[in-house]
Amino acid sequence: MCLAIPGKIESVSGDDPLTRMGKINFGGILKEACLAYVPEAKVGDYVIVHVGFALSRLDEDEAQKVFEYLKQIEELGELEGGGP
Repeated sequence: MCLAIPGKIESVSGDDPLTRMGKINFGGILKEACLAYVPEAKVGDYVIVHVGFALSRLDEDEAQKVFEYLKQIEELGELEGGGP
């Protein structure tokens, strides 16, 4: 199963819409992602990222809901003995 994760754009580099890259903050972990699919995305926006590509923008409330769901999944895994 593949999972796309929300992150917040911290910085953007490049002017060409096809090669724009962003530094995306995933809860304190910064990774680069291609912003070609979301040319309207800017610093401070939340985006859904899968395999290094930002696929869509989402508002902060939706991003927070996803973070909460992921936290619940992690807690369930720990309860079942599947945690770290």
